[in-house]
Amino acid sequence: MPKRIGIIPRAPIGRILENAGARRVSMEAMEAFAQFLEDRGAEIAEKAVRIAKHSGRKTVHDGDVRLAVK
Repeated sequence: MPKRIGIIPRAPIGRILENAGARRVSMEAMEAFAQFLEDRGAEIAEKAVRIAKHSGRKTVHDGDVRLAVK
């Protein structure tokens, strides 16, 4: 099975982990963290879209995203 290519580039993921205090970050750690962020981000995006549609809008606003995160 081919390896899934993610949406989020790995370099910024590595920087996030380094900014959190990691001295070094393995490729596997970046892949795992990126996969988690992509999955959770997709869930939040779907909720935000539903909130916007419920409000009768086609445009997703920042408030929709903030509400979806809660």
